[in-house]
Amino acid sequence: MIQVLLQVPVIGMEFEAFAVLLIAALAGGAFGAALGALPSFVFTGFVVFLGEGIAVLQREVGGLEAVSSGELATGITDTIGFGAVTGPHIAFAGGVAATAYAGRKYPEMEPDDWDYHFGKNILYAFGTKPDILAVGAIFGALGMLITRVMAGIGFPTDNIALSVVATALLARVVFGYPLVGRISGSNILDMSPFEREEKRMVADGGTETDRLATEPWLPHQYEWSGVTAIGIVGGILGGFIWLETGSIFMGYAISAMSLLFLNLGVEKIPVTHHITLLGAVGAVIAMPAIGSEPAALLVAGAFGAISGLIGEVSQRVFYSHSGTHVDPPAMAIAAFMLILGVLYLAGLLPNAGYLGL
Repeated sequence: MIQVLLQVPVIGMEFEAFAVLLIAALAGGAFGAALGALPSFVFTGFVVFLGEGIAVLQREVGGLEAVSSGELATGITDTIGFGAVTGPHIAFAGGVAATAYAGRKYPEMEPDDWDYHFGKNILYAFGTKPDILAVGAIFGALGMLITRVMAGIGFPTDNIALSVVATALLARVVFGYPLVGRISGSNILDMSPFEREEKRMVADGGTETDRLATEPWLPHQYEWSGVTAIGIVGGILGGFIWLETGSIFMGYAISAMSLLFLNLGVEKIPVTHHITLLGAVGAVIAMPAIGSEPAALLVAGAFGAISGLIGEVSQRVFYSHSGTHVDPPAMAIAAFMLILGVLYLAGLLPNAGYLGL
């Protein structure tokens, strides 16, 4: 059973390679806790951008000397960018879990200018505190294992994104947070308590904390019209980047890198990696069926808007009412790619984007 799920035999060099991956994932999760979840994801963007840039260069010049076509780029994008060093399911997931743990264990570390529960502060770098790094390490390894298991059984979605969601929800259970939380508005999607700046007294780790009744993931990016607008824009750009470079992940990388400015405190920087990625996927799916680049870009814009809206629904359900970070972009990517994967397996789509189905 272990061999089937992990796709690694228990003897020989392949087992040793898995052991190396597991040890690296432990370090990668701790790395995410040390840097903070969001800073570690910014590094994901830079590394993937490097890998995809090299891949584009290889296609243009016909390969680099002494390196087979695509080998170097695949090594950078897959084994580092989406692997044990900066893979979101490892480094970002480790940072998210570490933040959830610190929200319970070290509420006194909360910055004065942080308005939400400290367990949601994914901008915070925890440095070298051993117990926090250990939490990051454990969840980084769990993220790697979940991704490999789901890929091993052929689950038809982006299993990195799925793992990011799964480990974040698991952290809530492990550290005693509610999976959804108390609903303060008229329904679970209601953001009006935030707009009225309503606050509530809640017990967090034995200490009464005055905080907002409803906490939107991004106070500058939660209104339906704005999410739809940035979704169309980002989706078109993601599709255009794929048309011009052949890289599905280049737009995703640019979006991830842009979050450096959000981490540095620049106001109203939009979060768009789930939008540009699905925009590229929309173009990839549309081109074989339509054969028109302008039409493919329109499909890309529609896919971007849909992904943005799925992310917004996800944040209203799973982020706004509890005390830790559950990533809306990861939820959007996992849910949308699952739909596309199922439709492809049913023979209703010409391809499934980047899914290896």
